[in-house]
Amino acid sequence: QASKLLELPYSSSDEDDGSIEGDVDLLMAEQDPGTWSPNKPSSFSQCVRYLAFFWNLLFLLLGLLALAVGVWGLLAKGSLWGERLAPLGSDPMLLFVLAGLGASAVSLAGCLGALRSSPCLLRFFVGAVLAFAGLEVLGGLLLLAARHRLRDALRDALLLCILRYQDEPDLRFLVDEVQRSLQCCGLGSYRDWETNLYFNCSAPGVQACSVPASCCLDPWQNGTVANTQCAFGVLRLGDVAASGVVYLGGCVAQLSTWLHRQAGGIVAGAAVLVLVEAAGVLMALKILRDVV
Repeated sequence: QASKLLELPYSSSDEDDGSIEGDVDLLMAEQDPGTWSPNKPSSFSQCVRYLAFFWNLLFLLLGLLALAVGVWGLLAKGSLWGERLAPLGSDPMLLFVLAGLGASAVSLAGCLGALRSSPCLLRFFVGAVLAFAGLEVLGGLLLLAARHRLRDALRDALLLCILRYQDEPDLRFLVDEVQRSLQCCGLGSYRDWETNLYFNCSAPGVQACSVPASCCLDPWQNGTVANTQCAFGVLRLGDVAASGVVYLGGCVAQLSTWLHRQAGGIVAGAAVLVLVEAAGVLMALKILRDVV
């Protein structure tokens, strides 16, 4: 009994010391909670969080810009109204709308997830970016595997552009820019424009037996004013006479050569895109690790 009585003071003393230390910690937490909180994120974590927010905000603005350009293009051409609903699926401006919507939605999730430290939004952002990256890699592998068929696909695309040259302002702009930049005309030669209903020699309009003005060697009148009639009647001429007015060579060979020359730039652009996506994913994963 004496030994038990001797142990009691020491036991009660330990309990009192523990309670006193707990009271001191609680008092310190109430007086200065910012310095006491064990889960306060570090300065590096805060920096990553705000960097991720502004990073995604930039791409959100770019996505909204692409969306605005696409909607403006559809409205300007009347593609959203009754008689134009059929060709809406083939309108190039629809690509801007879809790309803008996708980029805006994913970037908005990244912004809100970083700002509010929301695990759900951050996981959605990471999953969406990884899905986009997977589709990009898959597309690159398909292009690499089917590179020998790319020339035929390019020819078919240009043929469609020639057939719908007068019907789609976007295609007309694209064809004119390609022909001016590469100094070419048609697919294989300038006579490919005979397949167009408006430029065919049997057409009733003033453009019969003609080619677009972008095929002309000198599309300017007096050096200052664009001459839209510089190629009128070229298809009635022989090759020798036409060579002094328009480019005789087609654009398929020129475009293939240009793509081969730009292969390094295309690979560099793809690498930059992958690095941008990887940076966004790494920042989101860092925030997730701090939150969860």
